[in-house]
Amino acid sequence: MRNRCYELTYEYNHTKPPFSGGGDIIRRLFGRTGKNFTIMPPFQCDYGSNIEIGENFFANFNCIMVDCARVTFGDNVFVAPNCGFYTAGHPLDVEQRNRGLEYAYPITVGDNVWFGSSVTVLPGVTIGSNTVIGAGSLVNRDIPPGVVAAGNPCRVVRRITEADKNRYGALFSASGK
Repeated sequence: MRNRCYELTYEYNHTKPPFSGGGDIIRRLFGRTGKNFTIMPPFQCDYGSNIEIGENFFANFNCIMVDCARVTFGDNVFVAPNCGFYTAGHPLDVEQRNRGLEYAYPITVGDNVWFGSSVTVLPGVTIGSNTVIGAGSLVNRDIPPGVVAAGNPCRVVRRITEADKNRYGALFSASGK
């Protein structure tokens, strides 16, 4: 399974811009995809078949998914460059670790989540819908829906409020967007 994954990711990462045909490779690789998605190369994963993405998924350059367990993303998830999602870990006990033992726990991400650049998500984490994870965060515990969370370790900074809807209103109105 890993060899198949590595062959498909190699093929995907060497697809010429505008990555025509790349979507077909990802559909063959992943367990489930939405109709609309973009994954910028380079991209790497271990199995691919354990990854599920919803509609309008976007992953920027250098995304890594160590998918020894399931990695599930909802709809409208945006992943900035250099983010990693790691389901696997190794025992703290040196004898167990030296025997090659490892564990894997799933990662689940809700709808409408934005990951800033260089975020690391560790095994067993669930991130609620409508949440923003700040750049450089190390997410080692569940994050509730509707919050801004950041840091190492990642913690809730504040709730996302109605005021956030109007924060950039003048900026977007001035630009015509």
